[in-house]
Amino acid sequence: MHATQSSHRPIQPLSDQLISQIAAGEVVERPSAVVKELLENALDAGATQITVRLEQGGVKRIAITDNGRGIPPEQMPLALARHATSKIASLNELENVATLGFRGEALASIASVAQLTLTSRTADAPHAWEIVGNHNAQVAPSSGAVGTTIDVQDLYFNTPARRKFLKTEQTEFGHCAEVLRRIALSRPDVAFSLTHNGKTVDHWNVTDIAKRSAHVLGNDFAGARLPIEAQAGPLTLSGFIGLPTAAKARADAQYFYVNGRFVRDKLLTHAVRSAYQDVLHGDRYPSYAISLDLDPALVDVNVHPSKIEVRFRDSRAVHQFVFHAVQRALAQTSATAHGVAPAPTPASSSVLPWLREQQQTSFSSQFAGSGGFGVAQTTANYGALFSTSQTDRPAFSATFTDTVTGSPVDTIGLPSNSTMSDEEEHPLGFALAQLHGIFVLAQNRKGLVLVDMHAAHERILYEQLKNALDSDAMQVQPLLIPVTFYADEVEVGTATESQDILRSLGFDITPLSPTTLAVRAVPALLKNADAQSLARDVLRDVREFGGSRILVERRNEMLGTLACHTAVRANRSLTIPEMNALLRQMEITERADQCNHGRPTWVQLGLSDLDKLFLRGQ
Repeated sequence: MHATQSSHRPIQPLSDQLISQIAAGEVVERPSAVVKELLENALDAGATQITVRLEQGGVKRIAITDNGRGIPPEQMPLALARHATSKIASLNELENVATLGFRGEALASIASVAQLTLTSRTADAPHAWEIVGNHNAQVAPSSGAVGTTIDVQDLYFNTPARRKFLKTEQTEFGHCAEVLRRIALSRPDVAFSLTHNGKTVDHWNVTDIAKRSAHVLGNDFAGARLPIEAQAGPLTLSGFIGLPTAAKARADAQYFYVNGRFVRDKLLTHAVRSAYQDVLHGDRYPSYAISLDLDPALVDVNVHPSKIEVRFRDSRAVHQFVFHAVQRALAQTSATAHGVAPAPTPASSSVLPWLREQQQTSFSSQFAGSGGFGVAQTTANYGALFSTSQTDRPAFSATFTDTVTGSPVDTIGLPSNSTMSDEEEHPLGFALAQLHGIFVLAQNRKGLVLVDMHAAHERILYEQLKNALDSDAMQVQPLLIPVTFYADEVEVGTATESQDILRSLGFDITPLSPTTLAVRAVPALLKNADAQSLARDVLRDVREFGGSRILVERRNEMLGTLACHTAVRANRSLTIPEMNALLRQMEITERADQCNHGRPTWVQLGLSDLDKLFLRGQ
């Protein structure tokens, strides 16, 4: 290495300009960093309307105007001075900071690497005032409404090396727009406007978090999200989390806020990810907009110059709180998570399948045979059922009477839109038929429900296994005749060494010889599965993950494998009562909307969706 001239210089203080430029290297990383700092200042000033104007991705110009409190003219030079702020005055206030900005270095850093003009007016001032350049400049009268405008032009004009590291105009604009989206999402009570190169790109009116999150994250998120509300001591969590079935290939729709500040925190991200692991498919990423509020004294936001990282005083407690809150929200099914459950079509379990066929044909025909039934009356025109508007459909019912005795036997039909009684509110409706031995077709008030019977049954069994293991209540089914099978030395050794683990899982697998294992008992929930396959799978998982880890880290993965063995297989014919039993079990099972791998177990086709398929009303 060559010695540099600086190594022979005496130690000397740096100039204010150079200190600010060094600070700018941390604070003003790119145009989006300027946007972030100025937006935070505007919100701290109580602004309810903020306009962001950008040119050439923010490199040429960033002008942000707010209607906040404004800055008195005598304080404007201090606003551009290093480490001057109105937001903290003591160490105690620093440890309890409740504002977004507080370091007092942003404006000075920006002014050191760009042409900056600050214009501001307070409510009691007759006109606005302006300062150009830095804190050494003079304040002069100007024009403008109450609030503040900060105009930053020619970013890095005096540090060309930094400018070379900037990306294309569109890329830099994208970063700026993302910063605005993050902040707009946290403050639905503030209106924001964004223009780029003179064109309006986006505008958000004052609204609530439900509508603002739909605007920022898109209609797809709005149509597939769950509300989350939780509180424990000083911790409060609120917002929306996306349904697992709407997860994305990229983690680009994850917004987490701590006391209103957007953060990227590994602890919080891990907590949310862990809560989703039981319902997420593959390498997909959930979408969410979550806000964590707590006492400012319990979190340190002064960890990084960009203030995007935080440190919690009790990180474990925060992690567990967030994890359990998100997990509980995901445990809901559509029956409870989407407001009023769709009311079903009532039907008696005694209705025979052929009676449903009768409903689709003539209501005046009679069925000949032993104990035959005939239609006695209908209370509405059958053709009216096919009205294109669901709200226009009248009540319809058909009463079936015994043709010999004349007494009523059963009634089936579609109710009017009056409120259904509690006992009739089955969100998944009632089974109509089975399709190719794979799907269950059911009808509810909204329309048609399609159920993947294997995936649904797999989730039901999986949740039952988890609950049984958690409550130490795993029921065991002894086998009348033990199932024996050939096993290699590793399988026999695993069974011998892991008797306690296997018993806790509901298995009795013992060696009969150096090459033979006997299965004497299995979990009662899995009694219909192939005992040999179950034994081989559980021994493989115990061997691969280790006895202690299998009950903690890899427990759910193993239970999912076991549930898959017993779940009803494709091409198995189900009766109508069996199908309805599956629907009822889904309605009371947590996370029943997704299988163990994150895929949907059922979908709803509304009457309007069916109308579109047949071009009705067009």
